[in-house]
Parts: sequence; structure tokens; C-alpha cells
Amino acid sequence: MKTGGLLAYFKTGECMQSIDIAMALTFLVLATTVVLYAWERFSIETIALGSVVAFIVIFTLFPVVTSDGPIEPGDFLVGFSNPALITVICLLIIGQGLFQTDALEGPAKAIVRWTRGKSAVATIPILLTVGVLSAFLNNTPVVVMFLPILSAVAATMGQSASRVLMPLSFIAILGGMTTLIGSSTNLLVANYAEQSSGLQFDFFTFTPLGLILAGVGSLYVLFVLPKLLKPRKTMAEEMQGQSGKQFIAQIHVGYGHPLVGIESVSGMFPALKDMTVRLVQRNGKPILPPFENVALRPGDTVIVAATRAALANALARRQPIMDPEAGPSSEGQDTPNVDANSMTLAEVVVAPASRLMGRTLMQSGFQSETDCVVMGIQRRSRMPRMAMNDIRLEAGDVLLVAGGEKDIARLRGNRDVLLLDWSAAEVPRRRHAPKALGIFGAVVLLAATGLVPIVATAVAGTFAMIATGCLNTRQALRAIDSRIFMLVGASLAGAVALEATGGASAVASSMVTALDGQPPAVILSVLYLVVMILTNFLSNNAAAVLFTPIAINMANQLGQPPEAFVVCLIFAANSSFATPIGYQTNLIVMGPGHYRFSDFIRAGVPLALILWLTFTLVAPWYYGL
Repeated sequence: MKTGGLLAYFKTGECMQSIDIAMALTFLVLATTVVLYAWERFSIETIALGSVVAFIVIFTLFPVVTSDGPIEPGDFLVGFSNPALITVICLLIIGQGLFQTDALEGPAKAIVRWTRGKSAVATIPILLTVGVLSAFLNNTPVVVMFLPILSAVAATMGQSASRVLMPLSFIAILGGMTTLIGSSTNLLVANYAEQSSGLQFDFFTFTPLGLILAGVGSLYVLFVLPKLLKPRKTMAEEMQGQSGKQFIAQIHVGYGHPLVGIESVSGMFPALKDMTVRLVQRNGKPILPPFENVALRPGDTVIVAATRAALANALARRQPIMDPEAGPSSEGQDTPNVDANSMTLAEVVVAPASRLMGRTLMQSGFQSETDCVVMGIQRRSRMPRMAMNDIRLEAGDVLLVAGGEKDIARLRGNRDVLLLDWSAAEVPRRRHAPKALGIFGAVVLLAATGLVPIVATAVAGTFAMIATGCLNTRQALRAIDSRIFMLVGASLAGAVALEATGGASAVASSMVTALDGQPPAVILSVLYLVVMILTNFLSNNAAAVLFTPIAINMANQLGQPPEAFVVCLIFAANSSFATPIGYQTNLIVMGPGHYRFSDFIRAGVPLALILWLTFTLVAPWYYGL
């Protein structure tokens, strides 16, 4: 549109009418979107994409022109490349790198040992530590750092991760609202207030009031919130968690093997403490338990009963106890090329009328046909005390097999076995754990100190994870949660629509007009409530920037110190608990916790209201209003 046409457009009532219609439809789309999210009848991705399409259609039919020019369809797609979204996605990939290499196994095990046998109350000191760290460091890396640790602790206690991960996000947000650097929102509001009104904020200016709010909120998060959250697991976790079933497996002890020289202690082998040794074959003769003064030698074959987790751990160690190339079905055969860096474990069931029935593993030819190595056999009726090579397979036997991802996938077409798809999982790359931990530490350090923008450190950390072999491209792409991607992109499209039509400003102006003549304490309370609602649908930074000048003007009109109103704005903008799009840490825990949109509404709205009521009661007394 040319300059003359643009001016003419502004001079006509058509422009204002178009903006009014677009504003009304924008509010309608936002309200409908939130209702559909909470209803959960349709997928989050479908609803989010539908809202973006709706905004594009609305602004195409009812053009809106701002001071920067007309709003184009591309403006609603900018959110999908937003730095905040890129940061979250990259941090999820970095977290996948930690998981894939078991890089946090050491700290997690230390905390798990401390919490073993204790109730869920044992997580309280961990969460309180998160809250303290969040007051001095950026919330996002703190949550990323503690997410895998708390997940491991929850698993040890027999709890669902959903019981602890939302409290992790919420406690980080609460801690972040207590100091000037606790959140980027705090700094943003403080800087704007200093520029426009000369108001100076020190590091601990609002810490006393912030500690009161954080303390009240923490009581809810630590003791009430876990009871409101439904335990949720993926189907694979539910299937795997139904029993601690054990497989018969065997370990060939060759020269240089980690078990060479290991002696039995009280009839057990310390290096195999998570396995039950059923017999040791030496020179063709069995050594049966109890094992007294038995030291393992090269050439021994150790027959064990162990869970899948124990066998996976034996494969994943930096000095593996088990070697697929020395598997029970590989003797006398060409061993398949099973890459230890990309090994997948899966379970298959011997099918009825299978050619494997009545044959041993060596007789079956299973390995040469499938390029997969059988690492263990599980028989529901009994646990045979014999070497795996001597077990004749029966229909219904469960085989634990190792192979490449493509080799495992090809088992779907094998008529002799039935692949349990949910059981396929990659073995951690623990040899890359030091590199993954170093990359993660560098990302957290640089982001927490502010030396480098967090988006830059996150992108660089993602590249480093892939470049050093901690992850491959496929694993990195699998870490991206499509729900998070669509939620953030669609919410930022809604923010564009609100700002372009003046919808957010209209809400603020209406509030000022409606509260004319009310006591300062009432105005302060309503300001908190309105900003608290908006920050759960806009970004907290957007809500803060929008309302900072309004808050200062309200204080000036009332003849009150502006500090109370600016601090009110800081706390309200941080009260982003009611939706997963309210804050980055909510998005980070949404996938690992298997949360739904309604979980945040049910658990986060009470917390937001508690903070609002606490501020309403305490702030007037604190500031003498």
C-alpha cells in the first residue's frame, strides 16, 4: 500500500471499524482456543494450528494497519522462530543428550541413595534448593539441571514423574520473583521504571515481600500440589512397570574382561550385585551356588538371572560387562555389526508354530537371519538353571534382543517372533557421558552468569551434543515436542493479534477507567489480578512491558509511591502458573511429565489465586497504603 493510500485509509472510518471487528474476533478466537485446550477433545497441535489459521483469515478479511504498516499473514508465523521457543527446543535436545549418555547418573544415584526408603517428603529439600538457586540464576537452566535428577528420584520412590516435575517448574518461578536478577521480567520492568520515573531498584529491594509470597506459594507447591496431579506414564512405562520380570542371560568372560579376578563374597559376586548368578560354567563343568572362594577366570561363562534394566546397564557401562558380539547366539557364527553407540534393546515373543520352537539359539539361525543378538530369555512358567545355549525355545518365550534400530524394526515382518513395539529403547551411550556433562555445564554456566544470551548457549550446546556424538540427528529430532512447538508459536500469534488491534491496551485502559475513585489498595489488587491473567496467555515479558507505564501513571494519579505498583507488576507478571505457555519452565516439564493443558489449569490456578490474595493482604500493610 502506497503512502498516500495508507494516509487515506487512516482518515476513513473504515480503518477503525476493521480494527474493532478484528479485535472482537481476536478475543473470540483466544477464548475458544483456551476452552478447546482445556476440553482435550482435539490434539493441542490441531487446536494451535487452527488458531493461527483463524488469525490469518481474520486479518485478511479485516485488514489492520499499525504505525509500522499493515499486518501481514507472515507476522503470525514469526512466533515459530521466536528465540524463547528456540531456547526451549534446544534445551530439550540437550536434556536428551544427558539422558542418552546417562551423564547425570552419578549425582542422580547419590540423591537416589539418600532418598531410598523415604517418603515423598524427601523431595522437599531438593525443591527448596531449586527455589534458592532460582533467586540468583536463570530459572530455565536450573530446571533443566534438576529435571533428570528428580525424574530418577521419583522412579526410585515408585512415583510418577508428574508428581514432581510441575512442582519443580513452579518452585523455580517462585524463587525467581524474590530478587532483581531472579527473572528477566524483573530486570525488564526495573529498567523501564528507572528510565521513565527515575525509580531505583537494588538487588534486594523487593526481596522481603517476595519471600512472603514465595513462602506461602511454596507451602502449596510442596504439600498440596502433588496431591492434585494425576500420576501419568507413557504406555511403554506402564507396560514395563507391570512386573520386574527376569531374563536368563550369560556373560562370556574373556581376557581383559572387567570380571576377570572378581571373587565371590558370601556366595555373591559384588560386580554383579543387581543380577542373580545361577551357575558358572568352567571347562564344560558347572559350578553351582553357593559360590565359595570362586574367582572368575578367562574362559568362564556366567549364567545370570536379571531384569532388563540390569542387562541394559551391563551393556551401557563404560567398560561393558556384556558384549553383543560375544552373545550366546554368536558362537560359531559371523557376528553382526552391532554398533555400541547406537544399540537398541527390544523384546520379542516366540510365536505359536514358530520355526524356533524346540531349537536352541545356535540351531535356530535367528542371529544370522535378523542381524539381532539374543541377550536374554524369559520363560513365564519356570526359570531353567542351564546355559542359554542349551535352552530349547518354546512358544511364549520372551527374548531380549539387541541390534541396530533398522534391524529391530525389521522384526515386525518376522513371522517367527512378535515384536513388542513399546519395548524398543536405545542403550545409553555412557562413553560419551563426560562430554555431555561438560557441554551441559558450559551451557548452564554461561546462561546463568549472563555472559552469553541463553538462546545462543542453547543453540551452541545442541550443536555440540550432535557434533561430539552424544546424540545423532534422529535422536535430537525425537526430543522435539510438537505440542510445545505449536503452543508457543500459536500463543505468540495471539499476542501479535492483541497488540495490533489494541486489545491488550483496551483492557488496561478499561481497568483504569473502571477503578476511578477506588482506594489504592483495591487498585493495586485489581492491577495484580489483570496482569496475572494476561501473563498466562501472553509472555510474561510482553505483559510487563505493556503494563509498566500504566502502573506508573496510576501511582502518579493517586499520589502514591510508584514502587508499590511496579513491584505489583513484577510479581503479577511472574505468576504464570495456569497454562503451559505461561513460562518456559512450564513448557520444559510438560513433555517429561506427560502433562495436559488441563493439568496446569487445575493445579496452577489455585496457586495464582493464593499469591494474589496474599499480595492483596500484605502489600497495603507493607507499603503503608
